[in-house]
Amino acid sequence: MSAATGRGRAERGARAMKAFVTVQHPAHVHFFKNVIRELRRHGHDVRVYVRAKDVAVELLRNYGIDHTVLAGASASFGSLALRQLRFEYALARQARRLRPDVITGIGGLAAAHAATVADAKSVVFTDSELSSNWLMVPFADVICTPKRFEMNFGAKQHRYDGFHELAYLHPNYFTPDPDVLREAGVDPDEQFFVVRFSDMQAHHDVFHDGFSASGKRRLLTFLRSHGRVFVANEGDADHYSEYAVPVPPHQFHHLLAHATLVVSDSSTMATEAGILGTPAIRVNSFAGETDMSNFAELGGRYGLVFSTPDEREALEEIRGLLSDPVTTDSWRRNRERLLADKIDVTRFATEVLTAVGGAGGEMPAESEGVSRNA
Repeated sequence: MSAATGRGRAERGARAMKAFVTVQHPAHVHFFKNVIRELRRHGHDVRVYVRAKDVAVELLRNYGIDHTVLAGASASFGSLALRQLRFEYALARQARRLRPDVITGIGGLAAAHAATVADAKSVVFTDSELSSNWLMVPFADVICTPKRFEMNFGAKQHRYDGFHELAYLHPNYFTPDPDVLREAGVDPDEQFFVVRFSDMQAHHDVFHDGFSASGKRRLLTFLRSHGRVFVANEGDADHYSEYAVPVPPHQFHHLLAHATLVVSDSSTMATEAGILGTPAIRVNSFAGETDMSNFAELGGRYGLVFSTPDEREALEEIRGLLSDPVTTDSWRRNRERLLADKIDVTRFATEVLTAVGGAGGEMPAESEGVSRNA
């Protein structure tokens, strides 16, 4: 290596970069919140752009992350495409004006498009094997996926041994606090259940469903005979007002971590519960032989999430778990095994963005990422 090349690398390593982070779902806030903090701590200029959905904006405010809302929430599935186009157009205008070095997002179509028109690099994170992924592949520069992700994106793909949810639920970043529950009037040692009903209106939910109305009634009738029940409902919250969640959204994971059991037709919440060591039952039509790779691993390899498309099978599984005295200990042991195997995803994402954005450092080794518990 020549002296000139060495000086060039050193100069790039000392340079602060400008990064855009795109947020289109509350789960994206959780994934990126620690990455944003790490990048800003190292002097990088990070701009956060949001398409409002559910509590995404509320979460950003509670985490103290400054942001700009570029598009509002969609009122229906039919208006989703229009809102997405507005978001992409506004993001591209911001990118053309401010000239970031790197733009990132989950799913990443908007990030990849905006980076293309602004001559920036794009880093896309995805953990779901969806046909819509192919829309962003021609535009993305780097696509980061879990190690066992089944889709192959060629030379652009960079695999890491982890799950998205470890970016915010890894012990390096999150410790369950029982006092959060006590302050909300919940005894962390009592038996209680968290239930999630999603509206199945996201683009990836097309042709899929979760709980039926009768299935919801059967589930709640059974659970409330065994303890308190809290329902996180996507849609008409008043319909389940008697089961209102007692903590604000930014403290919700403390509730999940202490729950006796979590039942969800949302894949994200079921994964969060399992990674926290809380017995998790996932009920939606994604489950089955063609399920996504992360659930094959969480269920088949680690025994942390039980997935089924059958409501009645789910209820039988719940009965069995509640009657088994070793359920809690089994899930905790399985969680420890998972944590021993997986990487710190926040560190991985931070190093990838820094390297791709030209601010120094090397790309983490594929399939290994960075040290697991540093």
